[in-house]
Amino acid sequence: MLQETTIPQPRCSSSEVGGAEPDFSVAENLCRVASNEWVNDEYKHLVLDAPDVALRALPGQFFHLACPPDVDGAALLRRPMSLYKVAPTHRQIEFLYKVHGVGTRGLARLEVGNQLDALGPVGRGFALPANAKHILLLARGVGLATLTPLADLARTLKVSVTAVLSARTPDLIMSADYLREAGAQVVIVTDDDKTSDVEHVETLVREIHATRPLDYVATCGSNRLLILLQRLAMQLDIPGQIALEQHMGCALGACYACVRPFKKQACADQLTYRRVCWEGPVFDLQETVSW
Repeated sequence: MLQETTIPQPRCSSSEVGGAEPDFSVAENLCRVASNEWVNDEYKHLVLDAPDVALRALPGQFFHLACPPDVDGAALLRRPMSLYKVAPTHRQIEFLYKVHGVGTRGLARLEVGNQLDALGPVGRGFALPANAKHILLLARGVGLATLTPLADLARTLKVSVTAVLSARTPDLIMSADYLREAGAQVVIVTDDDKTSDVEHVETLVREIHATRPLDYVATCGSNRLLILLQRLAMQLDIPGQIALEQHMGCALGACYACVRPFKKQACADQLTYRRVCWEGPVFDLQETVSW
């Protein structure tokens, strides 16, 4: 049986579509595993039957997962996992994850019918400008999964999407078919054919903008793509956001384990510190400090 224990979250007021501070409740969702399949040699696709609170998750939010043990033991802390899809009609939430540590190795052992404790939805998600007509999604690796719900939101708002997907090899490109189904124009660049280098991606983004001006850009998963997009967005006067990944303790803003430095303002040198779980995980592109 699916269960939830809710924790009140602060209300918000935002003129931006999507809302940087959504009005929602966090819940300890006890979800049933519907499927947990490999999509390639490194990544798995996890689908969970979920209760009502989980189904209200917004693009850019995440869940804090209590990963089961693997053969080497159990993860001490929960693992933050960005949302890949929400399917309210099927009452399911979905994740794409790379199997590379004790937590995700535990997730990889889940079988159909098993139960998973998923705390969430947590964090502030993406906020599209109210007048957006054409947006760019630029991501690498598992960052592609984080941006997929944003394409779904754009489709509901009749906003055009161009998605530039980067990976080492073509077989590691994920979400391309789903993004096409969501109406996005998909461009794939890889290390194998040397199309993923910064110079080529910059030329590509400039050509996209020249063909049809971009109103907003979003990225996730790559420091070099962050630096590139910051420079281009500044030059072309385009607002943007980034979804960050970070190790966390509580995911509720209490432990300060996920604090990172940020610029106080886009053009300022003075730094401040923000919690990725609570003030993020989605932040203003120009205020984000590269790593």
